[in-house]
Amino acid sequence: MFKQTLAITAMNLKAIPQRLGTSSVIVIGIAGVVAVLVSVLAMATGFHKTVASSGRPDRAIVLRGGSQAEINSSISRDNALTILDAPGVRKDASGKPLGCAELVTIVNLPKISDGNESNVTLRGSCGQLLALRPNLKIIAGRMFQPAVREMIVGDGATRQFKGLSVGGHLSFRDSDWNVVGIFSSDGDAHESELIADADTVQSAFRRTGFQSVTTLLDAASSFDAFKDALTTNPTLTVDVKREPEYYAAQSQRLTAMLNFVAYFVGGIMAVGAMFGALNTMYSAVSARAREIATLRAIGFGAGPVVFSVFTESLLLALMGSAIGALLAWLFFNGNAVSTLGANFSQIVFRLTVTPGLIIAGVCLGLFIGLLGGLFPAIRSARLPVVDALRAS
Repeated sequence: MFKQTLAITAMNLKAIPQRLGTSSVIVIGIAGVVAVLVSVLAMATGFHKTVASSGRPDRAIVLRGGSQAEINSSISRDNALTILDAPGVRKDASGKPLGCAELVTIVNLPKISDGNESNVTLRGSCGQLLALRPNLKIIAGRMFQPAVREMIVGDGATRQFKGLSVGGHLSFRDSDWNVVGIFSSDGDAHESELIADADTVQSAFRRTGFQSVTTLLDAASSFDAFKDALTTNPTLTVDVKREPEYYAAQSQRLTAMLNFVAYFVGGIMAVGAMFGALNTMYSAVSARAREIATLRAIGFGAGPVVFSVFTESLLLALMGSAIGALLAWLFFNGNAVSTLGANFSQIVFRLTVTPGLIIAGVCLGLFIGLLGGLFPAIRSARLPVVDALRAS
């Protein structure tokens, strides 16, 4: 049986070039399914990776109670001082708590791609920004100075929006700002932001309070004591979260939506590709009806015939899956795009085609090939030998 299977399978595979047109239907159809699935999932993966990497377990973010994001939070200056004095907050060499009360506002900037204006986060922070977020590095220019309308801009934002080079000038609400530096923060969500001195931003935008307070803790294990001290303080109504938890929640909704789109659109395309595979394999079996009947008549079993049809279908599906995954990786992996985040501002992130996504795409393609070859394989085994031999 094994020898028969190898013989029939080899014969079928050698005949594929003669059926190149019909065989390409399976390859192209499955390649399209896999390319779409992998590329959309790469968007979800890249967005989640960018947002989730913005936090570390020994940093905590404090928002007004019930707030889901910084943009709809509000914390007074007095409450910010109380939060920074809470137990568990790390101190610098001079005994000053390592934390920043931060102001978040939205400004409009034209996109490089089409010139349309989009929302961008302008974050007002403090002089301890670099100590609070040590992964933030100035890669061009210098750090902003307090009490001066200067800002540093994220490397991701410079690739998406106009006017963000060092020495550039921006105008927001009758206030002029100078871009004095560009920073990198390991590709996290802050690379999509503009950052300036908090008091200067408050003055320019006529604000008196803050949106959040971010603190560096003595250790990740200090979080519970820090949280208990704030949530039991009768003068405060706040929510306290570890940064990874907060940013994971920010990415959850969009990631879920992108996953739904990927599987919904990919599922519809998969059904079409499966019918294409069915049609192609049925045509192949019909064209080889006399050949299959002859093999059966001289002693070849039904099992090897079935296996040979399955093998052809799976091989074509594997080719299509590999082509689709390769196209997704070549054209989408590493591309910088932007979308609205939880603060209703653009977050710049890179599409990420991971090995796991490629494996998932290939598995889907093989599944389509498996279903596409199932019924034609059964039909090939059930062909009436006498009738097939008599057919012209």
